[in-house]
Amino acid sequence: MKNPASPIDIRPASVDDVPLILGFIKELAAYEKAEREVAAAEADIRHSLFGEKAQAHALICRVDGVACGFAVYFFNYSTWQGRQGLYLEDLYVSPAHRHAGAGKAMLHHLARIAVANGCGRFEWSVLDWNAPAIAFYRSIGAVAMDEWVRYRLTGQALADFAGDGGAEPRQAKTR
Repeated sequence: MKNPASPIDIRPASVDDVPLILGFIKELAAYEKAEREVAAAEADIRHSLFGEKAQAHALICRVDGVACGFAVYFFNYSTWQGRQGLYLEDLYVSPAHRHAGAGKAMLHHLARIAVANGCGRFEWSVLDWNAPAIAFYRSIGAVAMDEWVRYRLTGQALADFAGDGGAEPRQAKTR
């Protein structure tokens, strides 16, 4: 006999969820074999998600009343479409609650947010070795953007480039 689906609840995160969000971030980093890369502290999460100028948003997902995952997203912009898009920065479901439909429910919730906000795109990235996630994303109709390569400046490289502007501008030769 098939068990009825567990009740899944998705709500916007609140400032009270900061410790929970940071815990999920650390779990996600461990899953992605990048624990050492997490530099965020509760104060950073509080400021970036709930501060006066916050541009990112978070969702909390609960299954049977237990917090099991989160998503962080923000709106970006497509010049080609002339309208905004929704970019999913992180989606994570704790191992004990995987296969309960929580991940799909969060993606569905985010897709509804994108449509309600007139977004032309809903995008995210996935590590190339994460076969279960890739298979899942394909199953819902998402397509890989294989022709695009992401680039990133971070840490000292970002500071160095910002500080010197890259290369010195060439001076026009005068006669």
